[in-house]
Amino acid sequence: MNISKQFINTSSKFNFKEGYQDQKSIILFLHAASFKSFIICLSISLAGFVANGQTEADFKKMLEDRSVKIVNTLGLTDSGKYNEVVGILADQYFNINKVHDKTKESIAAIHSLQLQNEEKISRIKIEEEKKATQLSKLHNAFLGKLQKTLTEEQIEKIKDGMTYRVMPVTYTAYQDMILTLTPEQKEKIYSWLKEARELAMDEGSSEDKHKVFGKYKGKINNYLSAEGYDIRKEEKAWQERLKEKRQKEAVQKGTQ
Repeated sequence: MNISKQFINTSSKFNFKEGYQDQKSIILFLHAASFKSFIICLSISLAGFVANGQTEADFKKMLEDRSVKIVNTLGLTDSGKYNEVVGILADQYFNINKVHDKTKESIAAIHSLQLQNEEKISRIKIEEEKKATQLSKLHNAFLGKLQKTLTEEQIEKIKDGMTYRVMPVTYTAYQDMILTLTPEQKEKIYSWLKEARELAMDEGSSEDKHKVFGKYKGKINNYLSAEGYDIRKEEKAWQERLKEKRQKEAVQKGTQ
């Protein structure tokens, strides 16, 4: 992936119809709707584990392996501390996924009900708010655990590891692309990317993590445009500089 090209492109009642007017029919209708919701929720819950024969144990092992790769960058020599941090990180990944899966189940159940669109939107909004609250609590508790064991520098590495180092790579790219950024502009960009990283840490997939950064990159580009920069022009000039650099490196390598 060419990062230089990619980083910039960035409550109402049931509406009963005829046939559901008597009490018995309404009860049967509600039971049917509830059963349908249950089936949908169960299908979603099992989908992740059934796919490719994956079990919950397999999933947890995958999360542990992912955590190990990140913790290996911290330089921990104490095996007890190392295993503790791996466990904290793997648990965080698992708990984040549980929150997202639960929200998807709830929203699928809402869609299965015979509700007015306004009611569905309202209920879905409530579920999204619940998710945000739960993720925020998990986020703060997670950082609290890490702060008892790791330095701020090590915690930064974990945050970058959980978000594929998009923040430092993107921050460096902006500085390389626009050579005339002021200290104030650099600080603004850095602050927004840090904010994006905190949110991206709580997403359940790499795609959703990148979407968070994409939104913030759009905000940064709009800010820089308002500051008088022509982003396309700056990117084109940057591409030329990168091309010249690669050519020089190729020549130097050929003469060695």
